[in-house]
Amino acid sequence: MKPAPANPQIDAAALQALLAEKEAEIAARDKYIASFVAQLRGRDFLIEKLKHQLAGMRRHRFGSSSEALDQLELTLEDEEIAQAAETPVEDVAEAPIPNGAKRKPKRKPLPSHLPRNETVLSPGDACSDCGGRLKHLGEDVTEELEYVPGRFVVNRIIRPRMACACCEAFQQAPLPSRPIERGRPGPGLLAHVLVSKFADHLPLYRQSQIYAREGIELERSTLADWVGKITALLEPLANLIARYVLQGQALFADDTPVKLLSPGNKRTKTARVWAYVRDERPWNGEAPPCAWYQFTRDRKGDHPVSHLSGYKGWVHADGYTGFNGVFGPDKASEMACMAHIRRKFVDIYKSQGSPIAEEVIKRIAGLYAVEKQARGQSPEDRAALRQADAKPVFDNLEVWLRKQLPKLPRKSPLADAIRYALDRLPKARPYLDNGFLEIDNNSAERSMRPIGLGRKNYLFMGSEGGGKSAAIAYTLIETAKLNGVDPQAWLTDVLGRIADHKITKLDELLPWRYAANAA
Repeated sequence: MKPAPANPQIDAAALQALLAEKEAEIAARDKYIASFVAQLRGRDFLIEKLKHQLAGMRRHRFGSSSEALDQLELTLEDEEIAQAAETPVEDVAEAPIPNGAKRKPKRKPLPSHLPRNETVLSPGDACSDCGGRLKHLGEDVTEELEYVPGRFVVNRIIRPRMACACCEAFQQAPLPSRPIERGRPGPGLLAHVLVSKFADHLPLYRQSQIYAREGIELERSTLADWVGKITALLEPLANLIARYVLQGQALFADDTPVKLLSPGNKRTKTARVWAYVRDERPWNGEAPPCAWYQFTRDRKGDHPVSHLSGYKGWVHADGYTGFNGVFGPDKASEMACMAHIRRKFVDIYKSQGSPIAEEVIKRIAGLYAVEKQARGQSPEDRAALRQADAKPVFDNLEVWLRKQLPKLPRKSPLADAIRYALDRLPKARPYLDNGFLEIDNNSAERSMRPIGLGRKNYLFMGSEGGGKSAAIAYTLIETAKLNGVDPQAWLTDVLGRIADHKITKLDELLPWRYAANAA
């Protein structure tokens, strides 16, 4: 007997139920997979971002290794410089020393092994009062330690004391003015100490150790006192350079962090050194190049606004918002930096090998190729060349970037770089029409290199006063270097003259005047 056939309706219902169950499982699995893929995509974006950041950090951080320095020595160094800059010279010998205060080392005789250069300052043979013959009563000898490149010498200034044989009036030649009254350093030595610290990045305690090997005992505190007094003496000259910077049609502005020791504790805070550079050499301007530095305790936008108060020319700057207060109606005009735009794409290309980033770099290279041709030409010729050869590249770059942006994940580093570029490009465009503007802010960035090198050696500023003295020194030394002038030779000349120089003729001491006279 055959078995009864199965109910086809029952079998169909079971299959539909099974199918629905399987579809529900597949849907749940698809949902899980979609969620998992989204998580992976988010992690990929995070990894991409971190790789980008890491590549940038490695490039900025890992250079030549810094030496471990004596923190206490460096702290005292800047504090003593600041104190010396603020203390009037005439008060040094008379001021009482508070209880518990550190006494400065007493002067020791200058080493006897050093060669002596003698200079005799005679009042003459005849009395200035009655015309009688002068007779020799004795003499005063003043010794000053001087540094001639490569060696130390002692200058002996001999001033005979004379008396008139007729009226017995006393006669003696006056001691010539010196950079530090009641001090014994010559102008060459003072210039050497200043250049060694701020151009060659040798902290004062290291200089003291170097001098000791030559048999010359100069305590760090003594050197700090000299630096403080000399920078205070030279401050009017640095202020004059600042006025020259602010007279230009355009200038370059930048800032860099330095560590500042917080008073009352051993911690440091981040202070800033600001640089403002005038350099018209790319378009054959007649004005000599000059750099002006300022030190501040923080990075507030009030500082550049104060520094550039009243300036209505063009300011090359990066995108730091602290400069925003500088720009506006009846204020300065902004010129953005193409190098900063390019830098972001370079970082991405190095970390990811992005073809879009590579293309941006190639297009910007085309703009710099035009600048290579424009260098040294007149502003009019530079503007014409840029309009013909650079403007089409610039316009196409901006259009192309706008097309690429929608194709990229919104939070990717490449998208961020493109948004930054599109925001800055309109502010970089003015250089195409103005031949006295530059494509980037590299002049200011180059002016920050000495600060970076010094930072690796002295690690931090010991005080706000020490930071101010450093800004004065950098202003003088870097301006001399921009003009192709040996800063030590120039400062030696200036320090030998400035004590008696008329403040109204201070421009005669500027480095480009020294270069013209030397030629």
